[in-house]
Amino acid sequence: MTDTALAPLAAPTDDDWWTSAVVYQVYPRSFADSDGDGVGDIRGIIGKVDHLQRLGVDVVWLSPVYTSPQADAGYDISDYQDVDPVFGTLADIDELIAELHSRGMRLVMDLVVNHTSDEHPWFRESRSSIDNPKRDWYWWRDARPGSTPGEPGAEPTNWESFFSGPTWTLDEETGQYYLHLFDPKQPDLNWENPEVRRAVYSMMRWWLDRGVDGFRMDVINLISKDTALPDAEPDPRTGRGDGFPHYAHGPRLHEYLQEMRREVFDGRRPLITVGEMPGVDVDEALLTTDPARRELNMVFQFEHVGLDHDGNKFQPVPLEPGALADSLSGWQEALGETGWNSLYLSNHDQPRAVSRFGDDGEFWRESATALATMLHLQRGTPYIYQGEEIGMTNGSFDDLDAIRDVESLNFRARSAELGLTAEQTLERIRRGGRDNARTPVQWDAGEQAGFSTGAPWIGVNPNHSWLNAAAQYDDEGSVFNHYRRLVALRHENPVVARGDFTRVDAGDPAVFAFERRLGDERLLVVANLSGAGVDAELPADWAGASQVLANYPDDGAARLRPWEARVLAV
Repeated sequence: MTDTALAPLAAPTDDDWWTSAVVYQVYPRSFADSDGDGVGDIRGIIGKVDHLQRLGVDVVWLSPVYTSPQADAGYDISDYQDVDPVFGTLADIDELIAELHSRGMRLVMDLVVNHTSDEHPWFRESRSSIDNPKRDWYWWRDARPGSTPGEPGAEPTNWESFFSGPTWTLDEETGQYYLHLFDPKQPDLNWENPEVRRAVYSMMRWWLDRGVDGFRMDVINLISKDTALPDAEPDPRTGRGDGFPHYAHGPRLHEYLQEMRREVFDGRRPLITVGEMPGVDVDEALLTTDPARRELNMVFQFEHVGLDHDGNKFQPVPLEPGALADSLSGWQEALGETGWNSLYLSNHDQPRAVSRFGDDGEFWRESATALATMLHLQRGTPYIYQGEEIGMTNGSFDDLDAIRDVESLNFRARSAELGLTAEQTLERIRRGGRDNARTPVQWDAGEQAGFSTGAPWIGVNPNHSWLNAAAQYDDEGSVFNHYRRLVALRHENPVVARGDFTRVDAGDPAVFAFERRLGDERLLVVANLSGAGVDAELPADWAGASQVLANYPDDGAARLRPWEARVLAV
């Protein structure tokens, strides 16, 4: 823990408007269904813009709606410049952009360019023959020397896929393997080829010309790979190894990002660029977000969402008291003066925050609002994942047949070789699986939670009977209205967006306390991240400070109640 203060920033400009913005992520498949087919769609989003405006967010980040076979829920794209019919049409996107812009909000699209679908025309050409002009648009390699193509261990490297199994699949027609760090239906693009980069940049410009306001870039730190493709240290159980050091943060990553900035973003209206970077460390994040280097505005780092497992989300470990606060404040201190933080606890790939880091039982409301308070009042751009603003919890999955996500299904297929029973497998998926974030948004207490008039593609959480948006709108003490106040505080108080950050030692690891300062304006945030009462030791100069926000009624006591959060001002 440190008490080193970070320097405050200058007043925001048009170019860095995102420093005082709040982003809301929409996972379209589960947000709102307008036509009763059980799958959320763009017109469903349009129908809920009032909710977003009521919440007060500035940006909507839209997870992929491009044409896709849906092997990985749309992150396997077969046409970057069209909308999958399950979600709607390009005209629907245009209407959504216009509707958001008319209300002062902006739209960010998910950019998935580390890989495409194997059904993309580029890949179909690439695999058609060894001498096709697009062959080098992807990573093709012969079988390991001395082996027979197709036999176990013949893959060009021993790397383990993010979705389990080898990262190479044999193409029977041409006799070579292609690289896919994720699903076999997601072949990796070869960014070493300048034609690939030109095609990607052209597509990005096309979307910006259409009115999109920026991109969230999926696994963007994987686009530059060690071209030698060396083996990794093998796991004795599977023979496969972690190739991450050889394909992440590769030697040309920053060159590509700077080229992208020049070719796509320079000379345009103020936009927002966000890079998802699994495994990123502080040094790489600083390089990427330093404005002087002209790469990205901010990155998603993963340290804090790795604290409760051993590197595999299906291998849980206990979350140590104070570990979350230590991790988040460490990134505040590391990036605050030069780079910029993306502040998040939830997204489409993570379990629900209140179930994971809070208490979704006795202290559901208190822990949901305490977690929100400590996150949104740090320095950085906060992200709200759909349903987080009403405190949605992990899903309710009665058996393995209720699971839909490819990552969890692949884990299920491997569970026997890991020595797990069906019940143990289900329990680990219930805890760490991505389906937790993908159950339908709970709009009301009606059938299917107001998400659809049909049968949803994945089961609705039964707790929607009491946990839903409609029940919270007029309740001043609700999770939703606490989020509204947090968003408003960021908009109205420059110290929240622009002030420095100083960690405060409150005398107990359960308490995350920090001060924000901008000129003469000061805020103190104190959050008890535990289910027990705590006596917090606060700085003497905060005695008599006024309370500007809290998740409990003010009782005048110094002792913090379970999951109590207070925001004080002097």
